Amino acid sequence: MSRRIHPSVAGAQPFQLAERDPEAPLFESAEGQERLQAVLSRYPTKRAALLPLLGYANELHGWVSTQDMESIAERLELTPAYVWSVASFYTMYNKHPTGRHFIQVCTNISCHLNGAQRVLERFLEETGTRPGETSEDGRHTVIEAECLGACGFATAVQINDEYHENVTPERVPQILAGLDGNGS
Repeated sequence: MSRRIHPSVAGAQPFQLAERDPEAPLFESAEGQERLQAVLSRYPTKRAALLPLLGYANELHGWVSTQDMESIAERLELTPAYVWSVASFYTMYNKHPTGRHFIQVCTNISCHLNGAQRVLERFLEETGTRPGETSEDGRHTVIEAECLGACGFATAVQINDEYHENVTPERVPQILAGLDGNGS
């Protein structure tokens, strides 16, 4: 997964990938050090790098653990409590492990009016889960999302870092079947 990180995009890397390594060290690897330095070079203070580093932990591990928060706090000279307060404010950082395919179904007003509840129920039925629960095989976690910013293409669904628009309950099995086939 080693890739050159330019400082201009260090804070905007994909935040939820299907391929991740929950056991990988956050900053102890060459890639982790490179990401840390690239992110720090973008901001006038260390504290300003907090969101991109939380995003890196989420990208690498699939979630942000207490250990990740402590490591970030140490590198940014912040308290772990401060890092937790920021991480817990944002819904984009997972605070618990998720399935390989993290499925977010928008249920905000536009999507709601276009059948989002039925789409959500179909994803839950097809994956054998309840909201926020990971399937027994570890492949799927389905959650309700407040807004995915695709109101003109309701119902919107985000799976890892890929958007699906105009989703209907009938399309759900096809979407799920394509997940492992295309590397998502």
